[in-house]
Amino acid sequence: MKEQNSQLIKQLGRVGVLFGGRSAEREISLRSGAAVVAALAELGVEHVAIDIGEHSIDHLQKAGIDRAFIALHGPGGEDGRIQAVLEYLDIPYTGSDVQASAIGMDKLRTKQLWRGIGVNTPDFAVLNEQSDWADVLHTLGGDVMVKPAHEGSSIGMARVSSPGALKNAYVAAAKFDAVVIAERLVTGAEYTVAILGERALPPIKLETDHTFYDYDAKYFADDTRYLCPCGLDETTEQQLQAQALQAFRSIGCRGWGRVDVMRDSAGVFQMLEVNTVPGMTDHSLVPMAAKATGLDFNALILAILSESLS
Repeated sequence: MKEQNSQLIKQLGRVGVLFGGRSAEREISLRSGAAVVAALAELGVEHVAIDIGEHSIDHLQKAGIDRAFIALHGPGGEDGRIQAVLEYLDIPYTGSDVQASAIGMDKLRTKQLWRGIGVNTPDFAVLNEQSDWADVLHTLGGDVMVKPAHEGSSIGMARVSSPGALKNAYVAAAKFDAVVIAERLVTGAEYTVAILGERALPPIKLETDHTFYDYDAKYFADDTRYLCPCGLDETTEQQLQAQALQAFRSIGCRGWGRVDVMRDSAGVFQMLEVNTVPGMTDHSLVPMAAKATGLDFNALILAILSESLS
């Protein structure tokens, strides 16, 4: 194993860890980037840390890197823009390509694509200032989640059940994004499925005492519960993994990522969204799922980077 790692490390060359950025998820990206940098240092991989929020693209070009580990979350990092820059500079990078990143970052386009090919996803409506708030609520079952279409980490999201609250949630979400959707609330169990290469890792069941799995529950709360094994029987767990992998591939995603899922009252798995650059902090889900397969954090970083060699 050590010999294989040594050969892989030589193949990787000088790795640029891209993190920070200027999105609302900058704080989390800084933590993800720091974790990746620490792992590369322990592994003996030549690397350089590049805060995209503080340096220009010229700095990236002059860094002399052989490939990039993208640890940028949110707009600018997950939406295809940095991927396009790296392709222009002919620098291989981790994760999904330009097109898949752009679609995956857009919750509306993702749901429209899934609907078109028969992937289960909750009913939804696009909101604007002229929306009939009462009608939207009625159509979507009376309880909805309001989401900015291009933000991650639950930023700008709210759970509402009255016309007035829906309008207020729209106004709040619109501060983050010009496109805001309302999604039918699914009240069943919540799962997340990490994808690494061509396989879906063991699902994790998420439990929180918050109104929903919000920003604080994801990154700071100590009472959020992560269950892996997730409690499903083997056949049902395999169905969940297969559906998540289908949802991931249907967008064209590659390398690694994560699919968030709810199971409705009828037992049907409903795909919520795809994360093409998931968090890599001490509270993050992909490292938890990898650990369940025997991959520690450092091995996971190498596995993600190895996907950029193909």
